[in-house]
Amino acid sequence: QVQLVESGGGLVQPGGSLRLSCAASESISSINTMGWYRQAPGKQRELVASITRGGTTNYADSVKGRFTISRDNAKNMVYLQMNSLKPEDTAVYTCNAVKVVAVSRYDYWGQGTQVTVSS
Repeated sequence: QVQLVESGGGLVQPGGSLRLSCAASESISSINTMGWYRQAPGKQRELVASITRGGTTNYADSVKGRFTISRDNAKNMVYLQMNSLKPEDTAVYTCNAVKVVAVSRYDYWGQGTQVTVSS
């Protein structure tokens, strides 16, 4: 069981920046993929960014060039640097960890952190 704890959310003006952090309860070197999802009110949850154990990253088109996901294996941390924030980035951001054991996939989720972009 992987426990994930997010931090770093808050209120920011349009054009501003925030960095989200996700602390994992075990070595993320054993986790296949770490990612950030978000869900805005009335909308489906969507993948924002992910990073594999090998360092391959993937981004939603809406955040490419503005958001950067990174991982620090030594600290068991994953980060999401968000720049040039827009009001449409407002959502609850949740950290996700995917472990694949044999043919089984296990998803673990944090509790989420609110990001509000507003003037």
